[in-house]
Amino acid sequence: MSHIYVNSYVIVAVFLVLGILFPIAVLFVGRLLRPDNPTPAKAVTYESGNVPTVDSRVRFNIRYYQYALMFVVFDVEIAFLYPWAVAYRKLGLFALAEMVIFIGLLLVGLIYAWRKKVLQWNSI
Repeated sequence: MSHIYVNSYVIVAVFLVLGILFPIAVLFVGRLLRPDNPTPAKAVTYESGNVPTVDSRVRFNIRYYQYALMFVVFDVEIAFLYPWAVAYRKLGLFALAEMVIFIGLLLVGLIYAWRKKVLQWNSI
């Protein structure tokens, strides 16, 4: 029986080594084969074919990032809520209680964001 376990470990070790060495080898071969002739024109920030008129490192208002994070949070909520709704009858009352807690936590986060005025665009 121990022969089966050793064989499983060998397979995992082989996949681990291949998973590490293959990307390194591919990147190394790509570095050897690609042309390398940097010019100042290639170092310029490319913006839809237009010549850049300002520095590319522009500071954005933090509200854009906060709003984006809020979108991601509620997008993930839908990703969890849809499969739950589809399989609700099979999951039972325990799953309903878990989903109520989950939605409650998201509601607390929404109220917090609302009070911090993260969702207001007029101050940008």
